[in-house]
Amino acid sequence: MQRSLLARTAGTVVALAATAACATPTDTPPPASSTVSQSPPAGQAVAPGVSPGGVTTAVDAPAESTEDDYFQACLAAKTWMDQQGGDPRSQIEPYLKTLQTQPTAGPATFGTPWPDLSPGRQAAVIVAVEAAADALCG
Repeated sequence: MQRSLLARTAGTVVALAATAACATPTDTPPPASSTVSQSPPAGQAVAPGVSPGGVTTAVDAPAESTEDDYFQACLAAKTWMDQQGGDPRSQIEPYLKTLQTQPTAGPATFGTPWPDLSPGRQAAVIVAVEAAADALCG
């Protein structure tokens, strides 16, 4: 009887281990990131989160900013988009390009040049820019 119980327990453990190995986590939320994408030209590969124009439009990291930093970045983006005119959503990539190619720092990048921002801070800038395009600065 002990041998039968031991065999059944071992079989159950093996079955549970196999099931766990095949399972995919569903309770982990995706990192906060933003995505603006266009289809790349035929035959040209583009890294995830980078537009065909070479602009980082998504960062695979949780957004990290204070409420005040977020508000300042969002307001700076909204002001810039309003000056450009037209559909603010169409201004997301051009605005991100200016932030990523200019060596200056200001409220839009939390006072730090884009290349010096951590991935979490870059993600927060992108979130703020998308919020500005949707008039959600607060």
